[in-house]
Amino acid sequence: MDDRDSRIRDIRFRPMERALRIAFATSRGAKHVHRFVLVRAALRGGAGGLGEVPTSLSYPHEFVPAILEALARVRPMLLGAPIDEALGLVPLLRRRLAGMRMTVSGLEVALLRAKLAATGQSEHGRWGGHLRLIETDITVPLCRDGRLLRRWLTWACRKGFRRYKVKLSGLVEDDTRLLAGVSGFLAPRRRGFALRLDGNQAFTLRGAAALADWLARRDLPVELIEQPLAVADRRGLRELRQRCDVPIILDESVQGAADLRRVADGRLADGVNIKVAKSGLAESAEMIALARAAGLKLMIGCMTETAVGLSAGIALAAGTGAFDYVDLDSIHFFRHRGRAGPWRIGGPRYVLPGRAGGSRR
Repeated sequence: MDDRDSRIRDIRFRPMERALRIAFATSRGAKHVHRFVLVRAALRGGAGGLGEVPTSLSYPHEFVPAILEALARVRPMLLGAPIDEALGLVPLLRRRLAGMRMTVSGLEVALLRAKLAATGQSEHGRWGGHLRLIETDITVPLCRDGRLLRRWLTWACRKGFRRYKVKLSGLVEDDTRLLAGVSGFLAPRRRGFALRLDGNQAFTLRGAAALADWLARRDLPVELIEQPLAVADRRGLRELRQRCDVPIILDESVQGAADLRRVADGRLADGVNIKVAKSGLAESAEMIALARAAGLKLMIGCMTETAVGLSAGIALAAGTGAFDYVDLDSIHFFRHRGRAGPWRIGGPRYVLPGRAGGSRR
């Protein structure tokens, strides 16, 4: 690639929104519309790449006007820079835009995709090309409308989903009732189903321990509990991990590599959830290596991203083949055309055309 052609000609960004098929509800709130920012990086040689900066209930400070203002601040730093130099500035941008991790991550995806387009390399190949098929779970939003919940579960069963990630409220009596109901609904309809539980920081240590004790007395196929306690409650996380038979996976506690090291050193969890939207690409790759070295389980997750953002996570998961748990289901909350970038969507499965090379769920 000629040096002149590799320089950044323009970076553009625009706000977008799309309606959700069902409210995405967690212990932290609910949303019916996904608001996000599309970022496009264009090189002088004509290549370009697209990234997505989502908004999230977990990171309310990163709302659309703040994202647009942050991107406008760093745009002059990147214009005219060689693409490799621009990608090398990502750690600096994280420091300059403190607290705007999703904004920097979406920009990084756009920059890397522009480079890959210019060099003719696929994202899947960039990360190793290990798998051509991965299978995701499906989120069961926190829903107190039984009729709406049954409709969502019926749709998911018909689509072939086998793993259900249930959002919990932190109210143990309500949550155990919900889990019993979801399990009772799925048992006769989906043989071999499994549950993944997501607290989104809603539990106290006492409540999480009560939930763990309740699970120990039941024969429910629970694979993991994700982020049951608040990020700051490291002592509680350590204690809960010691008394809970179900693997504890941390999400909001792990923004980047430094957080992952603290989790590993403190033995706070059995695994971590890596999301391209919050950690970006280069740092996610670093985190994968750190987690493997520490013997931690790996989960890959997403925000409520459209195909633009989600496809970056799919490529990373399939390319590396590193993840024990795949939670890349956001596209199913939108009407979609059966594709996420080059990936074909068949219910819970993302398939890259060509010869299959194994699978992960």
